Amino acid sequence: MPSIFLDGVTVQFPFTPYDCQKKYMEKVIKCLKEKLNGVLESPTGTGKTLCLLCATLAWREHFKDTISAQKISERLEGKEMFTNKSLEFWGSASEAGSTAVSYSDVPQIIYASRTHSQLTQVVNELKNTSYKPKVSVLGSREQLCINPEVRRQESNHVKVHMCRAKVSTRSCVFYNNVEEKSTDRVLVESIVDMEDLVKFGNKQRACPYYLSRSLKQQADVVFAPYNYLLDPRTRKAHSIDLAGSVVILDEAHNVEKTCEEATSFDITPYDLASAIDALTRLLSEHVQQASLGEASSSGLNPEAVANLKEIVLKLEEAIDSYEVQDDKGITKPGIFIYELLERASLTYKTKDTVFEALEQIVGFFAGQPGLFTNTGGLQKLMDMLQLVFCGEASQKELQQKMEANTASFKVHIHKDTSAQKKQKNGDPWGSSTKKTGNILSYWCFSPGYSMKDLENQGVRCIILTSGTLSPLNSFTSEMRIKFQVSLENSHVIERDQIFVSVIEQGPDRVQLSSAYDRRFLPENLSSLGNTVVNLTRVVPHGLLLFFPSFYLMEKTLEFWREHGHADRIESVKPMFIEQKGKGAFTETIGAYYNKVSDSQSRGGIFAAVCRGKASEGLDFANTYGRGVIITGLPFPPKMDPRVILKMQFLDEMNRKKLGGEKFLTGQEWYREQAFRAVNQAIGRVIRHKDDYGAIFLCDQRFKSKDVQSHLPSWLKPYVRSYDNFGNIVRDVCQFFRVAQKMRPVLEKNPATDQLLCPASSSELSVPHCSGATQKPCTQKAKIVEMHTSTLKRRRTDEDIEYASIFKQYESPSQKSKMKPGSLFDALERVEQRRRNDALGEEMQSNWSTLSLQYDKKMDEMMRGGKRKINLVPEQKPSVSVVVTGNGKNSIAKTFLGEMKSSLSQVNFEKIRQALYTYKKDDNLDQLLLNTSLLTDDPHTYRLLRGLYPFVRPHHRKIFDEKCLEQTGTGCGYKAEHSVYTDEKKARMPPSAEQTSELSSSKSDLPSSTHFDVEQSKQGGHQGLQENQTGADSKTQVQTAFLADVKKGLGPEGSAQLFKAVNDYKKTDNYDNMVAAAVALFTEKDENFSLLVRFGSVIRPHHKKQYKEMLSALMGQSADTVPAQMDQTKIEERQSSA
Repeated sequence: MPSIFLDGVTVQFPFTPYDCQKKYMEKVIKCLKEKLNGVLESPTGTGKTLCLLCATLAWREHFKDTISAQKISERLEGKEMFTNKSLEFWGSASEAGSTAVSYSDVPQIIYASRTHSQLTQVVNELKNTSYKPKVSVLGSREQLCINPEVRRQESNHVKVHMCRAKVSTRSCVFYNNVEEKSTDRVLVESIVDMEDLVKFGNKQRACPYYLSRSLKQQADVVFAPYNYLLDPRTRKAHSIDLAGSVVILDEAHNVEKTCEEATSFDITPYDLASAIDALTRLLSEHVQQASLGEASSSGLNPEAVANLKEIVLKLEEAIDSYEVQDDKGITKPGIFIYELLERASLTYKTKDTVFEALEQIVGFFAGQPGLFTNTGGLQKLMDMLQLVFCGEASQKELQQKMEANTASFKVHIHKDTSAQKKQKNGDPWGSSTKKTGNILSYWCFSPGYSMKDLENQGVRCIILTSGTLSPLNSFTSEMRIKFQVSLENSHVIERDQIFVSVIEQGPDRVQLSSAYDRRFLPENLSSLGNTVVNLTRVVPHGLLLFFPSFYLMEKTLEFWREHGHADRIESVKPMFIEQKGKGAFTETIGAYYNKVSDSQSRGGIFAAVCRGKASEGLDFANTYGRGVIITGLPFPPKMDPRVILKMQFLDEMNRKKLGGEKFLTGQEWYREQAFRAVNQAIGRVIRHKDDYGAIFLCDQRFKSKDVQSHLPSWLKPYVRSYDNFGNIVRDVCQFFRVAQKMRPVLEKNPATDQLLCPASSSELSVPHCSGATQKPCTQKAKIVEMHTSTLKRRRTDEDIEYASIFKQYESPSQKSKMKPGSLFDALERVEQRRRNDALGEEMQSNWSTLSLQYDKKMDEMMRGGKRKINLVPEQKPSVSVVVTGNGKNSIAKTFLGEMKSSLSQVNFEKIRQALYTYKKDDNLDQLLLNTSLLTDDPHTYRLLRGLYPFVRPHHRKIFDEKCLEQTGTGCGYKAEHSVYTDEKKARMPPSAEQTSELSSSKSDLPSSTHFDVEQSKQGGHQGLQENQTGADSKTQVQTAFLADVKKGLGPEGSAQLFKAVNDYKKTDNYDNMVAAAVALFTEKDENFSLLVRFGSVIRPHHKKQYKEMLSALMGQSADTVPAQMDQTKIEERQSSA
């Protein structure tokens, strides 16, 4: 490798560096040698990471040489070892005032980036250099723990406390092997990333989490996400000592947000209520144990627990004592937090006692078997105490300490309007307690608070670097620490590799603007659509389209669809829309890459949002990003309370002018946020020295010199403004013509495969891709149509195919109960058709996602208060069942909900598995044994009795007696509950067989559970043969069902359901399929009726079992069935017409 000499340091570089790379490394070395903080911007594609690693490690070796020189000097007593070279040749030990006298004084390098995936890329870059330092990659238990029992826990803080409990008692076999395996030569001498560490841990049965912490002690370079350094609580938890270390924060454009979020918190009514619930339960256990003469199992004094509960109640009362409007809150200075907490007896004097008690209680609940207790609220209180009461101070200095702690904060009390959201999106095994009230927010508005704390740890220097830090002045102003070294680096590309144009008006000469007063004007949206249509035709391969926000993107795309712009765009390139969900986003971006890679296509468009996933670190090199369109300036939401308070805080700081420091004004900060987001989006193109691309700034405001001054320095010389749109098209065509001739299209970027292969990708089952250029890890993108909607509605491509599955399944050719071949054949034909058409233009267009709003409107047409469902039994007359969608009164559904809210996930799965095992082997004794955990706690007696509806009739009397014996209360057994279904069916005439079957299911349950049916008057097989119109009607009904499923479950839920159906087809595993379906359809009340309609997918030999499950879950009054049955038939006739 070439050696270069920079500022007295010899750097080994993989190739001869460019001038901009030398300049960057010189700045890094200057920071390291002179102990100076630096902020360094170098555009993406200039080898920033490689330069940073080589320069830092070269300087570290040089530093070691200075110590060697000093030791040699001491031994020679000032004599020269080599007559032709002085000691200074080997390095100066007094560099920048250094007093290092041993090799232990060599600074450790702490290299931090935003995410672990980015750190993995850095580690891989390190492997390509000649340097082989000892490294350690820090991560959380969520990522590194391999103990099955700990990994099963849903809550992260429960994992932490369970892990600590196992470590303290040495009951974790993986932890017990850490000391022996931490000195393994392969581990110590290799450069390992997180994935390598987990593989090593699994192979050697040693805990990767504690291995990484052990390696950290002797590591030359420690890699960690930068919130591990900026959050003092996380830094303390990982025992990160920064004294004398070099701290490097890569991808630092997100540091501002991370600093503020790491030192802020929100205490909601839900948090306080769950904390009170946990303390109440602990007190109840104390009372119960005391009544039995037993000692407290928690080791806590009951009086201390009662005092702690009183503190939480007082805090709740103090927060709720403020009357606030729904749309506004009450804002107080940061120091008000001490006044508020003092009303709950939380002060510097009591903080340690309260914190230790909370920690002990959380640890106790984490180690408790049986019922799961939500300790999230207790954990929130612990975090609050650590943040508010940080540091120690004498009584004389206490007031000054509190003022210093809160100078960068605001207290905001506002109304809680998200009670239902917490229930919908929160932990399903969390506390069911819901309470409306006020939220206490303690928000930090200065990233300098964390940066100063970081500097005060005694670090040698701090280096912030990224590809998009511009404008640097505003960025460094926010950090509140001095940066003596700065750099806005140039790019490695030539002028013919970049085209930048400001498009202030579209082809129709209408001004383009995303300003608040113009963004939704029809003429503005139309002109923007025409602009994109024209640019789509002239930009080859992949084109990125960035909008200021998700809301604006949705409204714009809806307008384009309604007015024909969407059709014109997709006639050239299919459009793919950025999704908010992680799984859906991965599928969509994968489909985009595959489409662009297809040599038979003209590329694709990826529509995304500034500050979204696509604008943060994704690689759109080469053909994947030949152009980027910026449709406006992405200002933060101005009515957001946090944005309002941030601007007010900055204005206050400017008025006070504390210490002569200069702050941004609120308005300046607001504008800088928009410019920085634009610069980040622009950075998606030009990813290396041979790349090329075009940037289109489609907003008239970009013509302003003031706005252009905020663009990256390397980009400014290339910006051109046009008065005529035709000239833009002409010059763009010429640009790409020359670029393609001088730089032929490169092969697909290898980084794509890494991007499209997350850890969970192996769990997805997808059709085989026949494209020669596609890698296996991108094949899962082929099922993107299950997650996103198509631009042009092609119902025959998907909906009719799946409807045909149901239709063929109902056909009378299915003779065998064990092997319903027609369902197999139908699914196989659909899959085969998808494989054959995978590279076809029509199926490729189905990956586009423009008409999300269109699908929503189509689905809304199928809404109704009541659903009329046809259940088609196996070779028997169909039975109509009327379902209202309100399953709250169903005993069985309530039972399932209580199980989820009362048991841990592990115990819930045990009970569920016990029921499935019982269904298979009919062994009541085994069921009682497997559910015995419900008898360990009086709180779960009701759950044991709740199993009664699931017990078969001939076992119900015995089960009732067992419940009476073990819980003191029976299940309400009656003699008619033991009458078995077949006994009634045998006495029923054939024409009434179906009615009897479901009616007897009703009698099999307690009197409070009903399931009403009416015999269908039309036959099955013969009716289908005689009336083709009826078959068409069924197809339409089934197609409507699929549309309802997509609308009700959403993209991810629909994909999970279709995967479960495919697995069912292959394995005939009824239990797994039904478990998945029930979990999806019962998540929302409005989707409950879909569970009945889903019966058409069930195989004949499982239909009886499925009907029994339905009868246990829901029911209707018998007298309402006939009228609704008539309505169902009317709707079917209208549908067939």
